Amino acid sequence: MSKPLLEARDVHKTYVLGKSPLHVLSGASLSIAKGEFVAIMGASGSGKSTLLHILGALDTLDRGSVTYGGLDVGAQSGRWREDYRNHSVGFVFQFYHLLPELSVFENILLPRMVGYSTLKWLVAGAGARREAREIMAKVGLDHRAKHRPNELSGGERQRAAIARALVNRPTVLLADEPTGNLDAATGRGILAVLRQLHQEGQTIAMVTHDSDVAARATRTVRLVDGRVEARR
Repeated sequence: MSKPLLEARDVHKTYVLGKSPLHVLSGASLSIAKGEFVAIMGASGSGKSTLLHILGALDTLDRGSVTYGGLDVGAQSGRWREDYRNHSVGFVFQFYHLLPELSVFENILLPRMVGYSTLKWLVAGAGARREAREIMAKVGLDHRAKHRPNELSGGERQRAAIARALVNRPTVLLADEPTGNLDAATGRGILAVLRQLHQEGQTIAMVTHDSDVAARATRTVRLVDGRVEARR
């Protein structure tokens, strides 16, 4: 394997529920090279989503490290981590998290607007809108630009969420059960989108509990008792 783009080393994470500690990750390690499509499998509660969130700096770890491009993510400034979350990684979630009051196009464009002053957006906005439309076309949603999320099917909502995750052209796409809320046929359509993105060079880490979904990735790892156990 080539030098890791994103790597977790000996990651530990415990949550305290009342007086009882819940040990979710107990030394999990995972390396992801640029251009890989990695599936992270495991039983419910095994720590799959927690590991993904830690890789994307949505959650903190208790012990261990996450490095991106050789830099220790946890050792960087808060501003650096914000930029990392908004530009270096893109997130796709099982339940879409689209804002209901915005159109599909506005939902997709929103992450691109973060960090711009009004004046700077006047300069950059036209190019950003053009790129957002290109991404919408890539995922097959260009005809749904003006619709609200509640006017879309589940598959279309997930395509919108994928487009939103891609609008800042992230190096890594982190997908947490992207087909978990969809029927089998619609899920296959979403996996086809992810496979196409991977073929175009996108690095992807995808959490799933479904072996058929994991088979679409180029490598699978499994979390058991808080550790990465199996690989293929």
